[in-house]
Amino acid sequence: MKTLFLVRHAKSSWDDTSLPDRDRPLADRGRRDVAKMGKRLAERNVKLDMIMSSPATRVLATAKVIAKMLDCRSKDIVVNDRLYACEMDNLLDVIQELGDKLKRVMLVGHNPELAELAHHLTSEINQMPTCAIVEFRFNTKSWSGIGKTKPTKVGLDYPKKA
Repeated sequence: MKTLFLVRHAKSSWDDTSLPDRDRPLADRGRRDVAKMGKRLAERNVKLDMIMSSPATRVLATAKVIAKMLDCRSKDIVVNDRLYACEMDNLLDVIQELGDKLKRVMLVGHNPELAELAHHLTSEINQMPTCAIVEFRFNTKSWSGIGKTKPTKVGLDYPKKA
């Protein structure tokens, strides 16, 4: 069994328009939302083997808050440049190349590629609001099978969901 979490970064700040896209921080709302989502995951006792994050400031900040709330060690966060400004197929490649000893992995990244990947994995997901988390469970022993088999479980959560 493999569990994949896809997390769209929390709301980013546009206060300083001179900042390059990659350097934009989280907005106040983003910090509140990611704390709320991290708490929801912690209440469900979610355990992760690895968190993979885009190098963008707002994405890494999202990953770090979630990691802290789930008692993950900082070494469990892997920054991967391939998750920034990429296509959906690139995300799928990253997943399929994961080591099979990993059972529960979280990818923290950007739209539209995360929503496209989620929709590719199941037609149940059409969009991912900021700070949305999609959980997929697959009955497979290898990450290389992700995208070729349908998930056995799909869950979508986001800050404004009741």
